[in-house]
Amino acid sequence: MKLAHLFHLCLDRDHPCQIVPPSMAESNLEEEDQILPQSPHAYNFVCCYSYFFTSLLLFSSLSTFSEASRSIPTTTTATLSLSSFSSLSSTNPPSTFPSKPSSHADTSKTLVTSLTISAAAVFLIVSVMVVMRCFGFRSKRKDNGIVVEKEDHVEESGEFSVKKLSWDWIERSTDGFSKVIGTGGFSNVYLARNPGPNSGDGFCSIKIHNGSERLSRVFKQELDILLRLEHHRIVKLLGYSENQEEGALVFEYVANGNLQEKLHGGDATPALPWKNRMAIAFQVAQALEYLHEKCALQIVHMDIKASNILLDENLNCKLCDFGSAKMGFSSTVQPPSSMRNQVLTMMGSPGYTDPHYLRTGIASKKNDVYSFGVLILELVTGMEAFCSEKGQFLTTLVGSRLRDGGCEAAELVDPRLGAAGFDLEEAKTMLGISATCLRQSPTLRPSATQILETIREKVSSVSFLQSLSHDKEIVY
Repeated sequence: MKLAHLFHLCLDRDHPCQIVPPSMAESNLEEEDQILPQSPHAYNFVCCYSYFFTSLLLFSSLSTFSEASRSIPTTTTATLSLSSFSSLSSTNPPSTFPSKPSSHADTSKTLVTSLTISAAAVFLIVSVMVVMRCFGFRSKRKDNGIVVEKEDHVEESGEFSVKKLSWDWIERSTDGFSKVIGTGGFSNVYLARNPGPNSGDGFCSIKIHNGSERLSRVFKQELDILLRLEHHRIVKLLGYSENQEEGALVFEYVANGNLQEKLHGGDATPALPWKNRMAIAFQVAQALEYLHEKCALQIVHMDIKASNILLDENLNCKLCDFGSAKMGFSSTVQPPSSMRNQVLTMMGSPGYTDPHYLRTGIASKKNDVYSFGVLILELVTGMEAFCSEKGQFLTTLVGSRLRDGGCEAAELVDPRLGAAGFDLEEAKTMLGISATCLRQSPTLRPSATQILETIREKVSSVSFLQSLSHDKEIVY
């Protein structure tokens, strides 16, 4: 009964055995040296299965030994005498020979053979189940002529599914990739129609990774990370598709542009209200706390900037673009020297990138905290992270004045807000948070959780967020 119960636990998807894989522990190993399971639950299942099969073999061995012990006949102890030794030394063969084994021995051999065959059969059956469980059994179905492939991914927030779509669907929904709504160094974003019955406004956005072997790895890395995320401050992945040369990620459509456009759109763009600026800072910190502290495998975004913060119709934010993100470590990871130049060219944006990362190539959660400090300066001052006119970073123009205390907070606030358009005490608080985020030593920078606590306590402008409900989910 105990073995049967253990076998049931091994196959129970909803109640996996709680075995913590060693890769979840703190690690300072290089990234290439880390062996991280695609899912902690898959790791738990393999461990439970190994325990079950070991127990089965032990049970079989004990049963065989017990049966064999009962089958050995009882004999009397022979007494050796001198005449016995002399008879053994003579040339004549002994007059008697060992008797034929009894039927008990035959029974024991049959029992051993049966148990061996049974154990092998169980091993084969359960092995097939393990392979199907760990590598994902995918069931295909037809839905309005579209081949859909489902995969379930279990994360702390619950179980959810993302659809794999055909490339024909991608081409049709984007009308032949006709409307570009965003561009990046390695990808383009297109507006697409989402004709599902529960598709909200009927649109979605599709990010197409340009084809190359290296960028194909970037696509798969981003997809692997996105499949693990489910948070209302992170843009929702709806589906994906890939062909031999390109990969596509299908996201919910966030219709109100990005923070870069709202803050730095020119004179024709209205100034973003102070309370919305504070709310955006708070919401980005929420997303960072989720990535850094609440994911099973902690994630560093590596490219926090205004253009990667999408805004909905209520000016609530959603963090996007995980193409540079790193996953699977909780402290720091230093890439091999041969890879360092390649990594640095792919990660970070001018004005936002942590100088410590540029010097050492060591990626950590505190890289995101530094970028968040730059973002706060943008929200408070209304200035861009990199001022092309002066050819200087915002941290160079303002950061030193913050550290030295050589200016008043009111002097740094965006002049478009006017004297009555902001709260001076809140401005001081936010500039203070920015100064701690921009410290040269990563160990002296606060965590996302500490930043959230400070904003909750000292920035009353974000109190209105408590009355706002989460965005409705968009599904196909």
